[in-house]
Amino acid sequence: MLRRTGSRPWDLVAALAVTSTVGYGVMFYAFAIFLTPVARDLGAGSAQVTAALTLAIVVNAAAAPLVGRLLDRYGGRWLMTGGSVLGTLTVLAWSRVESLPALYAVFACMGVAMALTLYEPAFAVVVSWFDGRSRATALLAVTVVAGFATTIFSPLAGLLNEWYGWRQALVVLAVVLGTVTVPLHLLVVRRGPDSAHPPKTGAVGDALRDPAFWLLTGAFVAQSGAVYTLALHLVSYLTSLGHPGPFASLVTGLVGVLSVTGRLATTGLQRRWPAATVAAVMFTVQASGAALLPVLGGTAAGAVACVLLFGIGYGVGTIARPVLFAEHFGVAGYGAIAGAATLPIALMTALGPLGGAGLEQTAGYTSVMVAVAVLCVVAAAALTVHHRRIRAVLRNVPRKTPTSQG
Repeated sequence: MLRRTGSRPWDLVAALAVTSTVGYGVMFYAFAIFLTPVARDLGAGSAQVTAALTLAIVVNAAAAPLVGRLLDRYGGRWLMTGGSVLGTLTVLAWSRVESLPALYAVFACMGVAMALTLYEPAFAVVVSWFDGRSRATALLAVTVVAGFATTIFSPLAGLLNEWYGWRQALVVLAVVLGTVTVPLHLLVVRRGPDSAHPPKTGAVGDALRDPAFWLLTGAFVAQSGAVYTLALHLVSYLTSLGHPGPFASLVTGLVGVLSVTGRLATTGLQRRWPAATVAAVMFTVQASGAALLPVLGGTAAGAVACVLLFGIGYGVGTIARPVLFAEHFGVAGYGAIAGAATLPIALMTALGPLGGAGLEQTAGYTSVMVAVAVLCVVAAAALTVHHRRIRAVLRNVPRKTPTSQG
């Protein structure tokens, strides 16, 4: 149920859905489109340029705990508004870089902007306004809309790059980012009626001693590495197979459409089957898409088919992770426990694309696709083991039987 009556909370959800879409589209997904031209103009390798985004993700993860405490204390209005302004300025600065050190400095600042504006602060604001089923619906609404970020901004960035070059394209995207996100965060975001509850004492320590924590964390570490590595290298890989740049950008945009479909399907299937099983199946489908891409990706139809297979599981981790952690550890202490899992997941999100770039330079893109498929299989296997352990524990719980009468 809503914590407070009135339409404002759902207006807030709509605003955060839009700002998350634009924020991810400009500050994250557009990077894949500009990777090759930026590397060419700076005289650098793809791994060196990809390291800039890696740095932004690491800074984002490092800043997240402090941002979370500030959100609990002050709410999201001014923090998210300031993050939107900072994001706009950093994208403008990105359009003017002339060296790798300048690129890295810009993306370090962009990491702070990400921590202040993307999913984590948006989720914190939504949670402060909603309870129970309404909370799940609100969070799903934000992620479903934001799932279109790559669908919208990968083709848009590709077209802008074709028309104006990457520098002027970034100026246009910075204007879009500032025009949309700054006023929405400033005028719509408000602090929720209730303060966040502190985590249960000892919850994190108990979780770290539970093998389930490491199975779940390991699953989402592997899946995060797979999805972000493929997302950042898909355009370059498709063009290396001989596909035109606009086609590669358009096909990459399909990932966003399928991520929305996957989130909706996962939410519906979890009503009939265990969440771990549903996510494991989705991750296995992803593995097949990545593994088949080197075989079938040379044709337009084959490339589309493989991207569709991979894309169906792209957004599943966003929905499945909170469900599985809450399901196993409960609500009390959930924030602290989920936060403990965030660091390795964020590190893999950062290092996966960088590792993919290094692997591409040494062994070729086929090896990158194989590595992505293996990571998806590892994620599916970890969730399967977790589910079987839970079933085994439940089977060993003694059932009460009627006592016999003499």
